[in-house]
Amino acid sequence: MSSRKILILNGHPGQTSLSKSLCAAYQAAAEANGHHVRCHDISQMQFDMDYGQSGYKNPKPLEPDLAAFLEDLEWSEHVVMAAPLWWGAVPAKLKAVFDRALLPGRAFDTRNVNFMGLPAPMLTGKTARVLLTSDTPSLWLRLFYGNAVKKFISRQILGFVGIKPTRFTTFAPATDAPQAKVGTWLRTASGLGAKAA
Repeated sequence: MSSRKILILNGHPGQTSLSKSLCAAYQAAAEANGHHVRCHDISQMQFDMDYGQSGYKNPKPLEPDLAAFLEDLEWSEHVVMAAPLWWGAVPAKLKAVFDRALLPGRAFDTRNVNFMGLPAPMLTGKTARVLLTSDTPSLWLRLFYGNAVKKFISRQILGFVGIKPTRFTTFAPATDAPQAKVGTWLRTASGLGAKAA
């Protein structure tokens, strides 16, 4: 298997988290198998989360952390994101990364629209894996909530800019999970990293 260029984004804003541990396990296995990895951790990223009222014609300049993230996103062939499910979606700071960094001219082309009026995606040729931690079991997430968070991430964010397919691995229930269960989850993340999947 040829090596892949992988971007890992830890989307948990806490200094320590299961998401961070999953990212570390994935990274270690990916690098051990010859893949090239660049990592970003939103707990360490400094930027203004508010997009503001300027509109796309006059956006705020990207802070260094966001500029580096976008450059690595463009560089990557495979995007790995770990995030907790909070109130049916992702943490506000993680959403803000996409609000601020995915801009026209870099992520999508508003001058080139399809028959439905949607702009052409500019980050095509990439795949994604989301490591989702949750207290809602996967079956309930599907039956009661229609996998809304998965549709939101895969269709309205990543898919919109051309990153697809997006595959999900869910770890639940995550709060107070036994250490043995966490160990199993970390081995799952390592297995995915080894295959760059």
